[in-house]
Amino acid sequence: MRNISKMTTLESRFPLLAVEDDFVISKEADITACFKVSLPEVFTVSSAEYESIHATWHKAVVTLPDYCIVHKQDWFIKENYLPELDKEQQSFLSRSYERHFNERPFLNHYCYLFLTQSSKDRMRKQSNFSSLCKGALIPKEKMSGETAYRFKEAVAQFERIINDSGLISMKRMSEAELVGTEKRQGLFSQYLSLSVDTTGVLDDLYLGAEEMRIGNKRLCLHTLSDTDDLPGKVGAESRYEKLSTDRSDCLLSFAAPAGLLLSCDHIYNQYLFIDNSEENLRKFERTAKNMHSLGRYSRSNQINREWIERYLNEAHSYGLPSIRAHFNVMAWTDAAAELKQIKNDTGSALALMECKPRHNTSDAATLFWAGIPGNAGDFPSEESFYTFIEPALCFFTEETNYQNSPSPFGIKMSDRLTGKPIHLDISDMPMKKGIITNRNKFVLGPSGSGKSFFTNHMVRQYYEQGTHVLLVDTGNSYQGLCELIKNKTNGKDGVYVTYTEDNPISFNPFYTDDGIFDIEKRESIKTLILTLWKRDDEPPTRSEEVALSNAVNLYIESLKKDSGHRPCFDAFYEFVKNDYSKILEEKKVREKDFDLSNFLNVLEPYYKGGEYDYLLNSDKQLDLLSKRFIVFEIDAISGHRILFPVVTIIIMEVFINKMRRLKGIRKMILIEEAWKAIAKEGMAEYIKYLFKTVRKFFGEAIIVTQEVDDIINSPIVKESIINNSDCKILLDQRKYMNKFDDIQAMLGLTDKEKSQILSINQNNDPSRLYKEVWIGLGGNHSAVYATEVSTEEYLAFTTEESEKHELMQRASQLDGNIEEAIRRIAAEKKGLE
Repeated sequence: MRNISKMTTLESRFPLLAVEDDFVISKEADITACFKVSLPEVFTVSSAEYESIHATWHKAVVTLPDYCIVHKQDWFIKENYLPELDKEQQSFLSRSYERHFNERPFLNHYCYLFLTQSSKDRMRKQSNFSSLCKGALIPKEKMSGETAYRFKEAVAQFERIINDSGLISMKRMSEAELVGTEKRQGLFSQYLSLSVDTTGVLDDLYLGAEEMRIGNKRLCLHTLSDTDDLPGKVGAESRYEKLSTDRSDCLLSFAAPAGLLLSCDHIYNQYLFIDNSEENLRKFERTAKNMHSLGRYSRSNQINREWIERYLNEAHSYGLPSIRAHFNVMAWTDAAAELKQIKNDTGSALALMECKPRHNTSDAATLFWAGIPGNAGDFPSEESFYTFIEPALCFFTEETNYQNSPSPFGIKMSDRLTGKPIHLDISDMPMKKGIITNRNKFVLGPSGSGKSFFTNHMVRQYYEQGTHVLLVDTGNSYQGLCELIKNKTNGKDGVYVTYTEDNPISFNPFYTDDGIFDIEKRESIKTLILTLWKRDDEPPTRSEEVALSNAVNLYIESLKKDSGHRPCFDAFYEFVKNDYSKILEEKKVREKDFDLSNFLNVLEPYYKGGEYDYLLNSDKQLDLLSKRFIVFEIDAISGHRILFPVVTIIIMEVFINKMRRLKGIRKMILIEEAWKAIAKEGMAEYIKYLFKTVRKFFGEAIIVTQEVDDIINSPIVKESIINNSDCKILLDQRKYMNKFDDIQAMLGLTDKEKSQILSINQNNDPSRLYKEVWIGLGGNHSAVYATEVSTEEYLAFTTEESEKHELMQRASQLDGNIEEAIRRIAAEKKGLE
């Protein structure tokens, strides 16, 4: 029986011949250079930057010779997040985080650019001359060597202009990336199967008049191929209303609705056809004359003549080259029932660009065929419209989705569009690139904005990557996380220091695990004793400073001689009272130079039997140098005039000891609202020292505050913290919108950064529980991310008193196993959901 079905093989119709020197050669003798393009992340581009990107494309396109085709192809593919569950020694919270995002769908973006050198004859062909309709593919016009050489030079220049812009970049695709290898399919196979799977197989292509299918995928194609379908006005950017306010504009590229905002599998094709401009204009001159002569028969002829005249006037007045352009959105789905919805979504996306969406069925197969990388010369000319380069470039998409940092160190945040986890480095990589000069961070967010969740989320990940973390808190924000670490390490780590009447805070400032008293240790002891001895408004004299320094140094020397002696404050007090008093008598030190009796009298409350004898005589011999997670909860003593200054000095001494002694190990000190009390108590010099010095010791200092007035009114914040914090982190500022101009001036924020900050939490997805946070690095890089955590992390981080009480009560019933308590409560909550 004779086969009468209209079938043919892909091999016989395939329009490409070979890939030579990374150029694609078609069977019609077209030459194509293929590139991968990197675009800036969505919501991170300002108006001036959009204009700069637009100008860069324009400068690059005008370098191309006649009969070139610029084909930009943006793929937007639905993918699912694959959790990283195979890492060794992954913590309970890290594993729960990855499981929370398991199979989270997101739209991935791949951007390609194809520059094709075609011929005059090829660029005028219509759809009935497509290679799909030909029996044999033989070029009628041979490309000369000179033409090929000029094209290669133009491609190199095009690439250099784009890469020099600093905003977008392009990289040449190799033969393996185009054709594929035995283990991985190339771009040609991916396009013909509409799949980015590494080991995909080619499906049958059904090219019908009413429907087009590739395997099970049903396609719909919407085109912009007529000037009647275009908006009256275009620009490099457009205002995204959902994230804009009356005080700020959130900007996207003009074509963004056909890009990331269209949440289905689709390809957005953008074509520019560089014809011979003079020839085009001569043709329009002839057409205008014909229209003029026929104007008496039809008013439409008169109107068309006027439009042509305006086009010619623009071209001649400003020296604009005449080109042709075409744009189409090719969307698909596996489910036939979803095809109608996808058609509506695509049409709506084009309508948001103020275009008239035209669903193309008759030329769908031809346009799909012309979209094969390197086959733009097969494009049917009747599907294009005449325009100029600048307005045509407005239809280019200019942003991509959030990208992972290549750095091995970092934290996980979420893409604000889809919620996909993003690996973000806000410390090391920016330092290496020179974006920031220190790792310090300043965090600002009002109550309820999610500060504690973000800081818990950040320090947990820093700790799990080997960082020594010291936290100074005033609200039990880190109690759950600290208890979890303590439970997991069997008490070897996770030190939670707080004040209660039954168990008051106690230290031993004279204790070192290795018996070494370096200059930093000595200075911290002197500062501590000086704080106990003198009031803030009573500075010591020079002779008193010298006497105190000698007393400390001599006591430390005596420790070296008597190794069995336990160093503590009581022993120091007795040393001064007995041994040092004799030394002073021998030196004949006068009472007015150093009043020993007054010194001993003032310090007597800290000596045994005194009111605060517990404070500096701890017998626990706790080695905080080796503890990697320490929380000082000082809310109960933040207003105490005696205890608070002593405790803050001890805290600073602990961190400075870590900073100096732990070589090559990352350290972090995070001070919550306690910094205000520290500054009031005369401890400002410590914070200034920290913020200026910590970067030299592979460390970072973080200050967290919630009151705007704290920034505006505090000189220590202005001079030390802000100026020495290259990473600024802000949470929801809508509460301060009316006074945000002051915050902007104080923090030195740009208008782009202001717009990003004021867009926080403006358009959150109600199906997900998260708060957004803005992270700015050195005034150069900034973006808004989502802090979304698993149920288990939520329970560990929560600051809600009732939830914390329930967790601790459940843990006590399980012999203190807080991890098991979190597991059980999380399982109950998920069951309720």
